[in-house]
Amino acid sequence: MRGSTLRILVVGAGIAGLAVARALRMVGFRPDVTEKLPAAELVDTGLYLPGNAARALRRLDLHDPVRPLGRIIHRQRFFDAAGAPLCEVDLDALWAGVGECRALPRAELHRVLLTGAGGAVRHGAEVSAVELLPTSVGVTFADGTAAEYDLVIGADGPRSTVRSLAALGGPPRPAGQVMYRGIVRGGPQVTEWTALLGQRSGFLVVPLGAGRLYCYADEAGTVAPADPLARLRELFGSYGGPVPGVLEALERVHVSATDEVELGRWSRGRVLLVGDAAHATAPTLSQGAAMALEDAVVLAEALKAAGSVEAALVAYESRRRPRTRWVRDRTRDRNRTRDVPPALRDPLLRGRGGRIFGEHYRLLVDPL
Repeated sequence: MRGSTLRILVVGAGIAGLAVARALRMVGFRPDVTEKLPAAELVDTGLYLPGNAARALRRLDLHDPVRPLGRIIHRQRFFDAAGAPLCEVDLDALWAGVGECRALPRAELHRVLLTGAGGAVRHGAEVSAVELLPTSVGVTFADGTAAEYDLVIGADGPRSTVRSLAALGGPPRPAGQVMYRGIVRGGPQVTEWTALLGQRSGFLVVPLGAGRLYCYADEAGTVAPADPLARLRELFGSYGGPVPGVLEALERVHVSATDEVELGRWSRGRVLLVGDAAHATAPTLSQGAAMALEDAVVLAEALKAAGSVEAALVAYESRRRPRTRWVRDRTRDRNRTRDVPPALRDPLLRGRGGRIFGEHYRLLVDPL
């Protein structure tokens, strides 16, 4: 399809929305990008990008601006709650020929994507109505303005407004975890991705470079505590390894319940969902950003190659379904290990854990 004549709206200016806007611009489209939230500094958290995310960033021609950011991660190391080794995964071997694994502040990746998407986002623009027309989509915003588009892309996260307005699905369902995220400065020295596994809970520390550590912790549950920092210290105060030093240095933590989105279809008429709006999972495999970046690459290719919007959406979903289904199923597999008592789980991980955890990414090593 001819890019410049297609009117496209991308709803959501997070990683998924900006990646889609970038990919579309690369093949000749000029999408509008809206975000219901005002322009503001992002939450100060980190992000771990596996090798398939690096591959997608190369396809988006954004590898060079990302390369100086954060820190390359070579190994994943797993320990029990006391800090005794369980297993490790050689990430350089796992993702050989695909891309390096990198940890960086989320805000830094967001800035790269924003620049790559052209920098123009209409903030404070909340979609209030979507009308599916025979060959277009009517969109009304909360401020009363309206416009008509040839394609509307909902990249507005697991609690997607577009999904609800287009009758593609209801609210997400709880994934059964409460997660805590924060960045520590001046904490203990940690050189690799380091996870301590307890009983239905875990604590992850990842170096971001420049003396910063990203910490992620979770526990079984669906309700965020009123005082997340106190809860973190209660849950993990007895853990070993770097955890005591991280807890001592941690000043602020962001807490939320994890969501899962599983839909029978991702599009209706000329409305399409991408990223977490279509296929959110718990962050156990660190694939949320990677899947969003892959979505962007494949959608742009499908729109460029197809003779119609409808054909492009069919082609896009048929390519993306197997990989997002794999991530969902492997995420559930790994999460089920939380319910296994450490006395049974830990001997298994000491013998086969590296192979088991590496296998969870097998399909994702394959080309898009």
